[in-house]
Amino acid sequence: MALVCFWVSFFLCSGLSFLAFSNPDGFLSLSCGGTADFVDSSAIPWVSDGDYIATGNTTSVEYLEGTSSSSVPLRFFPNSGGRKCYRLPLANNVSSSVVLLRAQFVYKNYDGLGKPPAFSVSLGTAITSSVNLTASDPWSEEFVWPVGKETATFCLLPIPGAGDPVISSVEVRPLPRGAYQGGVGDFPFKSLRKAYRINSGYTNGSLRYPVDPYDRIWDADENYNPFHVSSGFNVFLGLNTSTVAEDPPVSVLQTARVLARSDVLTYNLPLGVPADYYIVLYFAGILPVSPAFDVVVNGDMVELDYSVQMGEAYALYLTRKAIDNLNLTLRGTRFYPQINGIEVYQIVDIPLEASSTTVSALQVIQQATGLELGWEDDPCSPSEWVHVGCEGSLVTSLELSDVNLRAISPTFGDLLDLKTLDLHNTSLAGEIQNLGSLQQLETLNLSFNQLTSFGGELGKLVGLQVLDLQNNSLEGVVPDRLGELENLHLLNLENNKLQGTLPESLNKESLEVKASGNICVSFSAMTCNDASSNPSIETPQVTIFAKKNPENRNHLAIIVGAAGGSLLALLVISVALLFYTRKDRTEVPFEQSTLEMKSWNSARVFSYKEIKSATNNFKQVIGRGSFGSVYHGKLVDGKLVAVKVRFDRSQLGAESFINEVHLLSRIRHQNLVCLEGFCYESKQQILVYEYLPGGSLADYLYSSNSQKVSLSWIRRLKIAVDAAKGVSGSIPSVYQSYKKKKKN
Repeated sequence: MALVCFWVSFFLCSGLSFLAFSNPDGFLSLSCGGTADFVDSSAIPWVSDGDYIATGNTTSVEYLEGTSSSSVPLRFFPNSGGRKCYRLPLANNVSSSVVLLRAQFVYKNYDGLGKPPAFSVSLGTAITSSVNLTASDPWSEEFVWPVGKETATFCLLPIPGAGDPVISSVEVRPLPRGAYQGGVGDFPFKSLRKAYRINSGYTNGSLRYPVDPYDRIWDADENYNPFHVSSGFNVFLGLNTSTVAEDPPVSVLQTARVLARSDVLTYNLPLGVPADYYIVLYFAGILPVSPAFDVVVNGDMVELDYSVQMGEAYALYLTRKAIDNLNLTLRGTRFYPQINGIEVYQIVDIPLEASSTTVSALQVIQQATGLELGWEDDPCSPSEWVHVGCEGSLVTSLELSDVNLRAISPTFGDLLDLKTLDLHNTSLAGEIQNLGSLQQLETLNLSFNQLTSFGGELGKLVGLQVLDLQNNSLEGVVPDRLGELENLHLLNLENNKLQGTLPESLNKESLEVKASGNICVSFSAMTCNDASSNPSIETPQVTIFAKKNPENRNHLAIIVGAAGGSLLALLVISVALLFYTRKDRTEVPFEQSTLEMKSWNSARVFSYKEIKSATNNFKQVIGRGSFGSVYHGKLVDGKLVAVKVRFDRSQLGAESFINEVHLLSRIRHQNLVCLEGFCYESKQQILVYEYLPGGSLADYLYSSNSQKVSLSWIRRLKIAVDAAKGVSGSIPSVYQSYKKKKKN
């Protein structure tokens, strides 16, 4: 049986429609980068986008479109990072439950580089699409968005290395209340991205406003097979559309694709990447018959013997999950199958927003830093704010190191979902406070500040696992309440001013306590009592309390084994000395020097492999001196360091290096740069210092920075006094060490 396809059409009076919608209510049309307002050929007013976005550069580009030349304004975002957002008012659309948002992106080599960019687009908290102007230029996107607030945030998100985002226009249009909700569950948390909108049976170009009062663009029914044109049916003009919430224009419903003398009508629509899709099929009884047909989607029967009555309009709503192609088949059961319009949308989930309390707290904290961190809208979606980590819509991590906070404000207590809080090196002083409400907190880093008191709230952090308080000015004794934190497995108290007996509640196998660099801290009261009753110039030995080994119970076996091992070691050493005395006496054995240096209670001993990894194979040089080159490095725990590699590897240089490590290992003071560790492996002579991002004092006094930053006399005097205090505070232990070494 031969296939014959025909369409029938009817147009309403476009002049009347034009008059009715010449001043469309709720329409917003932005000319991105435009400088002047204007009215287009459809009597829709356009305005510049300057009042709706606060960033980006503007330009225009001319290009051929068909046979005519077009000049299009553009807004682009060079060297962009983070979100570039429009704030679109929806207050005029409160009577509508959904709005249509349409954007066009044009490149056309406006910058002369010939490199079309790619970037992502988001609405609210949802990344709704990806734009690739290499694949298509111009590129258009259209969304159906639920109205939940007075504004909608529409953002361009740059992709690293993919070029600068660029946009040409943004349009907002109200849609009929209740439209596009049939068949989509939980719609307030869904958005729709248009894939197809087909005016079935019509081939004379696209239709939009004023034919469609909501300015939807209905594409012509082209390139869908089988297709053949014929005519010869009388069109029924009156239609009841009251049951169709989408209110499609009558001009669309008055055209249809109809297959006569055949039982099957098919559309095959490719969709790209697999996703969930929302489908609306429109049917209208525009012929003096009532056809019936089965509706089959991707091989599944969705409607059996679906009937279309004369004079009535219908909409059939369908959803399909994880499909990349849509095959729509109508199989006639009475007369012939017909269809009047098709809309296909990709379903986009809208992530939940972070709580308003969390957002407000973070914005207050941003103001306290005095920095512009770009913290706007939602901290978690569509992308996380810098320094912020999220789990879903919950802010669970905040890392604000190396900023000038000075104090922990009460606002931090509103971040109730935090699991990690890193405020190291943020100039905090005084008492630890305003953190007691953070019951979910697992890791707290307050190191490298000037805190003097534990405060009374740390014991409330019942979920705490890691507490890092090293390199502060904490005084007095360690409070008992820290031992009540059952989940705590690491407590770092190094380099403070603590003294006295550690609480017995901290003396457990599951907890590692680091307490070196204090006046005297020990689980034994006798240790600190002896130190206080017999004062010495030398700083008391400090201790690191690590996890205990429960298997070390046979003390007698340990003593016997140690004695036997010592005798064996002495025998081995004696034999080794016989060989070493035959060598050049001017050579200092490398292993002997390393063992001696490890015994000085210095900072960490690094392997050469660790140094290479930390410096990325000595990639970034940040300075040079008489000692050698200085490299920027990052340890596995994230700490930044300055790595000095010695030029002189001679015997004299080796002795000088050993003496320097010995000296610096004894110096620990908050006013002096700290030696983190050293490497003396395979005769590599390397010192690892804490990294000072602000540069050295010499930079500010003598380099080009001295022209930009002026140090007052009071500031200079304070620096000198603090340095003197650091040196004088370290002299006793260094002097005592020197006396011992000389005596030996």
